[in-house]
Parts: sequence; structure tokens; C-alpha cells
Amino acid sequence: MKLQTRILALAVGVVMLGLSGPSTSAQGAGQPQGGAGRGAAAPPAPAGPPTPVKLELSEGTKGRFKVQEQLAGINFPSDAVGTTESITGTLVLGADSSVNSSQSKLTVDLRTLKSDQQLRDGYIQRNTLQTDKFPLAEFVPRRAVGLPSPLPASQQAQAGFQLIGDMTVHGMTSEVTWNVVATFMTDTVAGRATTTLLFSQFGMSKPSLARLLSVDDKIQLEVEFRCKRTAL
Repeated sequence: MKLQTRILALAVGVVMLGLSGPSTSAQGAGQPQGGAGRGAAAPPAPAGPPTPVKLELSEGTKGRFKVQEQLAGINFPSDAVGTTESITGTLVLGADSSVNSSQSKLTVDLRTLKSDQQLRDGYIQRNTLQTDKFPLAEFVPRRAVGLPSPLPASQQAQAGFQLIGDMTVHGMTSEVTWNVVATFMTDTVAGRATTTLLFSQFGMSKPSLARLLSVDDKIQLEVEFRCKRTAL
């Protein structure tokens, strides 16, 4: 009886050994080291060197001016605001984010500026800006201060910098610094640029109307821009 029990136990052990399959060490034999087997992610390709970039103003770009004025019969000053969407231009940056001035220029058609008062608009066109002689304002950028190098290309990368160059208005040219905050994406760049000019800086006379008691000498300019981004 004991002999039969031992034979039965031995048979069961053999069967169980056969069902368990090859050992763990045998299964791992021949597999590549370091997780480089089937299904492992390939290492990312190295990024190429920075290249020059062209930023071209596109639809959605708007410009505005603000001038503080004091009207007769009103105890507090208010802002005269004029806007335009007639802004075109290109900014070309080198691989190191330096400005290529020979290929960069921004232009505003001053004849399209509109505020909430036609009387004011007509006066500014005829007397202040003299758009019959000087219809355009032009800005030629010369250098950028604080612009990252290389230019960011990831989604929603933001940067603040200054864009310095020559502004021509009313037939006179003066150096102007724009303060810029921009969001950089793969194919577009968008943001806001602001600066302050003086009427006297460009030989312009301040508006003088019947109900207008005084006008501040400062002109605040603001551009909300959208640019198409292209690698050169």
C-alpha cells in the first residue's frame, strides 16, 4: 500500500513539472539587455542647428494710439483712441535671433486711423499727421534685446524683449524702443508691443479744436500682432 502511494505521488510530481513549462531563467535567455527588445521606444532624433526665421504679420494684427485730452465742460481727462488694421511687414531674425535689418520693415497706413469722432479724425489727418504728404509710418528694427536664442519653438513658449529701431513718421526719423511680450509656437508668433512717442519728437503739432482744452504731448502706441512663422 505504501509503495503504491509513493508511485502515485511520483507520477503527480512528474505531471506538475511538465505543466510548469521552462524555467524563468530559460525564458529570459537570448533577450537583449537594457530593455531594447521588441516594443521599446526608439531614442529621439537629435535637434538640428538653429536656422534663420521670418515673421510675417498676418490677419488679426491691430494697432492703436492713445492720447490723453481735456475737453471743455468735463472735469477729468480722457483718452482719445484711434485704431487701424492696415499694418503690414516682416521681421527676419538670424539663427542667433539677431535682427536682419535689410529684410525687416513694418508699415502702417495712417490714412486708415479711426476714432469715435470724425471731426477729430479729419483734423488729425489734415493738420497733425498731414497724411496727404506723409501717408505711412514705417519702423525698421535694428536690434532685439532679451530675445531668446535660439527662438523658442515649443507650444506656448513666452518671452519678453525689446525691439529697437528707426521709426519714421511725418517725414522725420527717430529711434524708438518697443516693449514686446510674445507667445512663440511652431508656425505662429502672437503678442503685444507698446511704446511711447512725443508729438515734438516727429515735428507734429498737437490737435487744437474748439472743445479741446489741452492735449498731452505723449502718444501711446500699441500693436496686437499675429505673425506667420517660417524657417529660412
